[in-house]
Amino acid sequence: MKYKIGIVGLGVMGHNLALNMERNGFPVAGYDLDAAKTKAFLKGPGAGKNIIGVDSPAALMAALEKPRRILMMVPAGAPVDSAIAHLKPHLEPGDILMDGGNSFFLDTERRNLALEAEGFNFIGTGVSGGEEGALWGPAIMPGGQSEAWEAIAPIFRAIAAKAEDGQPCVEYMGPRGAGHYVKMVHNGIEYGDMQLIAEIYDILHRGVGLNAAELADLFAEWNAGELKSYLIEITADILRHTDPETGAPLVDAILDEAAQKGTGKWTSQNALDVGAPIPTINAAVESRIISSLKSQRVAASKIIRGPKPEYEGDHLRLIDAARDALYASKITSYAQGLGMLKIASNEYKYNLNLGEIVKIWRAGCIIRADLLSDIMSAYHRDPVLVNLLLDESFRGAVESRQESWRYVIQAAVGMGIPVLALGASLAYFDAYRSERLPANLTQAQRDYFGAHTYRRIDREGTFHTEWN
Repeated sequence: MKYKIGIVGLGVMGHNLALNMERNGFPVAGYDLDAAKTKAFLKGPGAGKNIIGVDSPAALMAALEKPRRILMMVPAGAPVDSAIAHLKPHLEPGDILMDGGNSFFLDTERRNLALEAEGFNFIGTGVSGGEEGALWGPAIMPGGQSEAWEAIAPIFRAIAAKAEDGQPCVEYMGPRGAGHYVKMVHNGIEYGDMQLIAEIYDILHRGVGLNAAELADLFAEWNAGELKSYLIEITADILRHTDPETGAPLVDAILDEAAQKGTGKWTSQNALDVGAPIPTINAAVESRIISSLKSQRVAASKIIRGPKPEYEGDHLRLIDAARDALYASKITSYAQGLGMLKIASNEYKYNLNLGEIVKIWRAGCIIRADLLSDIMSAYHRDPVLVNLLLDESFRGAVESRQESWRYVIQAAVGMGIPVLALGASLAYFDAYRSERLPANLTQAQRDYFGAHTYRRIDREGTFHTEWN
């Protein structure tokens, strides 16, 4: 028989996707440079399934129906180029190579154009949901040739997560690197969301004195309301988990250094390239970098004085306000990420459909949340919505919570508890709603020292002043 799809790279993500595809009626041919991985998979989770293992690219091509559909699940960067070089001599025109890793979108652009010039198709696809999502249904964000998408769509639609309305969480994003671009921004939003939750946790833990069990109950309660989301849900689970060695909350035993694989940083870097303001995501990236300076922070804590992180006001008021502050900040964070997608869509000619993007984030992915259904509705009301904060429903949601939002940030500042992401979210909101910003002074300074000129508010044209 001919197999429907090949998977190259049988690590956890690769073999979970293979199991997902086979369970949904698509026989899989698997290949890994490490033959031991292939054997272990076929003897373990792949045993008894309509999955075969092959030992060479030639054998893989012989096993697949045409046009061949091959999904590479290898680490981003040089390994993807190496895998392409390994497979390409065995491809025929019209075959479809797919990269399901977290590749940088410009690398995907380069690979797509190069392979297309040789008659092949290339899909760069974001896959979100981790190991469990890969097995039971991820959110999938493919980009590349539209005809290649049509050939792979039945498989991706079958294995994708299903939202509450039954719709599969996958859709064609656009040409070339569009899929990996959307996944990059998705991960940036994820960074922001995680940092916002961490800062609220810090305020309530250090400032109010709530212990892990109390915080677990609080986050579980919040997850039953407007904040319902995967990240809030797992936060409650994490806070309930005890260390089997000590019996104390495990979270308290974890070193406070957050690692990163690069997608959040790429989002920040590219936002500067395209001119998109994303201060919440930037703050989240910077917070992880600051967390890595552990030895410096320990030394600084012994010699630099600041306020005591103890809240002396009404604890219940601060706890209630924290929920509102988190929700308002999340809205502004999504507004920034979606605004960046809109700008990049014009910059790179991706023709992104923001409503469709939000639609596929509703299940399977890490940032899945009830909030996304409301965002999807906002884009249905206005498909060309410039900024989420301009939607009447979201504008009202943020405006009605801004007193609590400001209260929480003021309290944190007063206690000396850092709130880089919460503060950046509020600053973005205040900047976006400001008719006039102090950039007039900045432009005057630029003209003063560099003759960069300026424009006036009372007449057209470009002007320069001899300031001294």
